[in-house]
Amino acid sequence: MEQYEPDRLSSPAQLAAMHRSLRNGRGSLTRRSLLRATSGGALAVGGFGALSACGIPAAGKAKGGVAADDHSADEKRVTFSNWTEYMDVDEKDANRRPTLEAFTKRTGITVKYTEDINDNVEFFGKIKPQLAAGQDTGRDLICVTDWLAARLIRFGWVQKLDPANLPHAYAHLSTQFRDPDWDPGRAYSYPWTGISTVIAYNKKATGGKKITSVSQLLDDPKLKGRVGFLSEMRDTVGMTLIDMGKDPADFTDDDFDAAIARLQKAVDKKQIRRFTGNDYTSDLDKGDIAACLGWAGDIVQLKADNPAVDFHIPDQGYITSTDNLLVPNKARHKRNAERLIDYYYEPEPAARLAAYINYVCPVDGVRDSLAKIDADAASNPLIIPDKEMKAKSRAFRSLTPKEETAYEEKFAKLTGS
Repeated sequence: MEQYEPDRLSSPAQLAAMHRSLRNGRGSLTRRSLLRATSGGALAVGGFGALSACGIPAAGKAKGGVAADDHSADEKRVTFSNWTEYMDVDEKDANRRPTLEAFTKRTGITVKYTEDINDNVEFFGKIKPQLAAGQDTGRDLICVTDWLAARLIRFGWVQKLDPANLPHAYAHLSTQFRDPDWDPGRAYSYPWTGISTVIAYNKKATGGKKITSVSQLLDDPKLKGRVGFLSEMRDTVGMTLIDMGKDPADFTDDDFDAAIARLQKAVDKKQIRRFTGNDYTSDLDKGDIAACLGWAGDIVQLKADNPAVDFHIPDQGYITSTDNLLVPNKARHKRNAERLIDYYYEPEPAARLAAYINYVCPVDGVRDSLAKIDADAASNPLIIPDKEMKAKSRAFRSLTPKEETAYEEKFAKLTGS
């Protein structure tokens, strides 16, 4: 009997090829890029009417989650839905997941690990009917981006976690991620990874010039027509707000409109080449884009393959978001799911995961364990943020449904999408 049950959308050979592509920095469809390219807008602009039509409660009306009889003691298994390329894989055998195998060996709990999340909106559509009807989704643990995690919590569709089953998670969660406004004190969620939005540039394309601010991206005439911004509203507008001296965790409609106007000016004068989703990595690698906003995990991979690619953390700060682990309502194996969450907050499993996926590790005290696996990763602030980088981290505040619809519509008009 296998220690975990693979249930993937791709064949092992395809997964291995995808992994090689990501690791050498040349994959145009990185996991994070694919996620962000289609995250908020489709649901925010067109989805709320559909939610109401399906009898789904208005956001903010539901309280707490709905538990089921927990069969964890009798059924030693857990079903975990995650994104592709978001779990460590044995380099010689793409069918093996070393940290999951180690968890099963220690606990006796088998993990049905399914890579069935391709996009937040699409995945929400999969689980929405069962959750709205108060039924089991067939999943004990899911991983979704912060804006969708916030929505599920507001709807009352995920269960409150038991701190008694999460001693490592409670002790080792980085202070940077402890208290989001959408889940104060992390009562319902724990981050799987952090995602930092930084300034990236190709030194050959800039003539050796460092790019250190959003103002340079928007105003430097030497970069005209070779600048990229992200097609994810929260990242592009959030970084612009920070550059304007505004707090993305506490801004007004007027602040948002001012940021849009500033970006529109750069579009009108053709400073911005385009707003990119899943293809900025290829353009930056080739130098077709000289400088852009990018996601740290992508830049780590690109920089390893192409020394001309570099990054900068603006002095004013940068946007950080998270992908988060939650237990849906009616899950049959809540305690087993909590044990799996807690396992990935132990330093060694956390280090193995971080070494493979290259995103921000939310676990404090992991540096020494990571250094034994990959010394470069352990010293990289894009994976293990230092004190200075943590201090510059900013979160984009939660939006009301009305704000989300209005802001996404304005952003869509800006980007021409």
